[in-house]
Amino acid sequence: MDSDKDEGETVLPSQRPDFADVIPIPQDDGPNPVVPIAYKQDFVEIMNYFRALYLKDERSPRALQLTHQAILLNPGNYTVWHFRRLILEALNLDLLEELDIVEKIAKNNTKNYQIWHHRRWVAEKLGNDATARELQFTRKILSLDAKNYHAWSHRQWVLQALGGWEDELDYCKQLLEEDAFNNSAWNQRYFVITRSPLLGGLKAMRNSEVNYTIEAILANPENESPWRYLRGLYKGDSESLVNDPQVPSVCLKVLSVKDNPVFALSMLLDLLCHGFRANQEFRDLVAGLSPSVPDEPDSDLAKTICSKLEQLDALRANYWRWRKSSLPRAIQDSKN
Repeated sequence: MDSDKDEGETVLPSQRPDFADVIPIPQDDGPNPVVPIAYKQDFVEIMNYFRALYLKDERSPRALQLTHQAILLNPGNYTVWHFRRLILEALNLDLLEELDIVEKIAKNNTKNYQIWHHRRWVAEKLGNDATARELQFTRKILSLDAKNYHAWSHRQWVLQALGGWEDELDYCKQLLEEDAFNNSAWNQRYFVITRSPLLGGLKAMRNSEVNYTIEAILANPENESPWRYLRGLYKGDSESLVNDPQVPSVCLKVLSVKDNPVFALSMLLDLLCHGFRANQEFRDLVAGLSPSVPDEPDSDLAKTICSKLEQLDALRANYWRWRKSSLPRAIQDSKN
């Protein structure tokens, strides 16, 4: 496909002898287009020739070159991408080379749905031969944009369909060392411990992951991601959440410092709603966080927490008021 990358990018069809037999088909906008689009002349010519080959269903090397030219001008044209896949299959071409072409196009189009769909199609055709390349490709994209949804989605598909789980947990650790607030990396870490066939599942990984997460929380108590991750480690098992002494312990440590207590209070509230019984130390710490907020009776610590959160987390004040209004039933249900 060398000509696809070189000559086909620069020479227009009208200037090529091998296109002399092709009659271009103009775009049909109807007899009286209201707002005709002022396309560039190169774009008009390439698309006119593309229509001619597409309507003939010509699956040839020159048609492949033409799809490349059209994609460079408009990477979002799904019809051109679809026709390119049909041609690639018909010509039985080297798909590893196709990955190189797609990577070049993707550099300036990292959030283009059609490119990612095409990339997955190629990788699926190649199977395990594409695993290492796809993981490396997504690494490159994520190094430029750590929150790129398309790259994360593609990476997860590669792991599940083609493998490559061996180093993924280390990759997540590396990303979180670079940026502990990278919620996408936290999400990927959870994906790995729950989906990897090499790790034994959530329960098998829970103890080590709780230790890892608590370290992250104590380093940055204002970082919501590890708090959310900690909850996820007990998904569907609220009894273990309440009975694991490490969880209330980390809440106690953060509340004792009194800096950025919102997420610690939120976690403590969840513990109370699932049957946790707080001692006097918890009650004293909560009461001292915001003296200007009138305390609820000590017997109803959950309501006190909600009152504190209404003030400390003003952006979600309405939510905490709602939580407070639903607390009696929620706590009662958790004890039944």
